[in-house]
Amino acid sequence: MKKTLTLILITSLWTSLAFGQTDQEVVSAVENFRTALLNEDVKTLESLTSTSLDYGHSGGQIENQAEFLAVFSGKKADYQVWDMSNLEVSMYDKNMAIVRHEVTGSILSNGNPVSLHLGVMMIWVKENGNWKLLARQAFKMS
Repeated sequence: MKKTLTLILITSLWTSLAFGQTDQEVVSAVENFRTALLNEDVKTLESLTSTSLDYGHSGGQIENQAEFLAVFSGKKADYQVWDMSNLEVSMYDKNMAIVRHEVTGSILSNGNPVSLHLGVMMIWVKENGNWKLLARQAFKMS
């Protein structure tokens, strides 16, 4: 009985440590994504997004990867502030994570200032050993 309990405890501890490390990898990818948005770093944004990307805006517009990247390469938006809070990561095996958070930000969209307070849900998947944003949906918060 003691051996069984010890085995269960060790397995649980190993699993939580493994997922804890994976959690941190996802949080790091999210932070790299945020930094790339602010820096309008198209190359990094491309490396952090899946070619199958579905990027949903709070106004209902959905972009694929090419359309999303064109916003930055075409200088259509200037992300000035993009602060995230209440970040939660839910792991679904070692290759998929759902990330929820709030964003308070300001952007210049086609030269017009826009203040944002959004709720965001992101789905991250591991592709070829790297975390990639597969889907994102934002919604307006009061």
